[in-house]
Amino acid sequence: MSNNAAIVEISQTASKFTSSIVLQADSKYIDVKSILGLFTTLVGGQAYELHVHGPDAEEAKKAMSEVFAKYNLNVKMISE
Repeated sequence: MSNNAAIVEISQTASKFTSSIVLQADSKYIDVKSILGLFTTLVGGQAYELHVHGPDAEEAKKAMSEVFAKYNLNVKMISE
């Protein structure tokens, strides 16, 4: 499975929600609705944190978890 497919699907899934969805990788914060940002950040084997805020945050977290899991990407949902 190519990383490109993962990036496109992550971005498309995030774009369905009005919530802010931000991926933290090390000290970088990336808006997952930005395909370009994902391309420069999403490299294999790294652990990511996903920060989701907004009116549909619960649905967004569930959908994003499923996409990350589908591509075996290690992501931790952060709930503030």
